[in-house]
Amino acid sequence: MPYLQTNGIRLAYQRSGRGKTVLLIMGSGASSHQWDMYQTPALKEAGYETVTFDNRGIPPSDAPPGKYTLADMVADTKGLIEALDLAPCRLLGTSLGAMVAQELASSDPHLVHAAVLMATRARSDAFRRAQSDRDRVLRESGLRLPPKFRAVDSVLRMLSPRTLNDDDAVASWLEIFELSGSGAPIGAGQEWIDTDQDRRAELAKIAVPCRVIAFQDDVVTPPHLGAEVADVIPDCDLVEIPGCGHLGHLERPDTVNQAIVEFFDKV
Repeated sequence: MPYLQTNGIRLAYQRSGRGKTVLLIMGSGASSHQWDMYQTPALKEAGYETVTFDNRGIPPSDAPPGKYTLADMVADTKGLIEALDLAPCRLLGTSLGAMVAQELASSDPHLVHAAVLMATRARSDAFRRAQSDRDRVLRESGLRLPPKFRAVDSVLRMLSPRTLNDDDAVASWLEIFELSGSGAPIGAGQEWIDTDQDRRAELAKIAVPCRVIAFQDDVVTPPHLGAEVADVIPDCDLVEIPGCGHLGHLERPDTVNQAIVEFFDKV
């Protein structure tokens, strides 16, 4: 795996395929390999070059100590785009990665041709702030919950009722989340990033084409908050995918990939 130096850290990245470049930006605490399950194959088949990378805090990229900020993540991604001479590129971000894409499209439009923002929001409502407060209190307590407990909590927050009610599917997901939570914490610095600030005024300045992809059963970034993002960005449309939660790109990949490729093909 190749590496590059940017913003004072080393980032691991992968570059493959031919065509116009799509930079994929992963969400909090997750490896870029997640993209390789469904999204990078679909994009390469559609004639795009893909670039994936592991955000700071996710091995094998560097994991500097301390609490990370959204500005850190944006600066890392900007440095990667410049180091690899990708600009202007298409961005695909999910969750925290979509917030990074939002900020780049607003602050550095010369780097961005267009952006797909999945599982995103521009602010938090009362329940999402309560979720953030709960998570912060737990982090500050220093308490580390047992992997089995964390697995059930993650499944409830990340997946749709459709998946929860499928015995085989939910058993697989519970195993995945339990295994991923059984070792040392990964991406701990990312957990401190403030995702609750109201960024609507900044998003209104975005001048590149965007598409919001919202997932019907998402309890982290629900469709009504995704719709606000689409409403405030001048050249932005909204696609809502039914029957999936926050990890909709893994629960309903074919439908999600169709929405991604269709948008990039027309911009």
